[in-house]
Amino acid sequence: MLPRMEKVKRLLHTRYRVNDLPKTIKFYCEVLGLEEVRRHKSPRGSELVFLKAPGSEELIEVCHFPNSGPVEVQPDLTHLAFEVDSLEAFGKHLEKLGYKYSDGPHLKENGSGFAFVDAPEGYEIELMQRPSNY
Repeated sequence: MLPRMEKVKRLLHTRYRVNDLPKTIKFYCEVLGLEEVRRHKSPRGSELVFLKAPGSEELIEVCHFPNSGPVEVQPDLTHLAFEVDSLEAFGKHLEKLGYKYSDGPHLKENGSGFAFVDAPEGYEIELMQRPSNY
């Protein structure tokens, strides 16, 4: 009989380190509509803010830790993806707030599609529209 294999249970959070915590939190909350769940300092002095998207259990941990040097996000390194009802409507929402898609929207015949917007630190945010028959 094989030994029982341990495995992870679920994804809890993803961390993104940033230079400007207030500007980043404002973007995630006001532009994307995420909710700030909690905020605290780590034992080593990092400022941590945990955010949650409506309808998701997983959190995004935004970290400000100046002692580790400035954050320099490389192009196409990583991104977060969020579902939206309509890429067209979300694009109009972005424009009202002074933002625009950096790529897209790219729509398919079945009604699905995707687009990208850049967060303040240069991290890419992907917005995905599900097919109309989803």
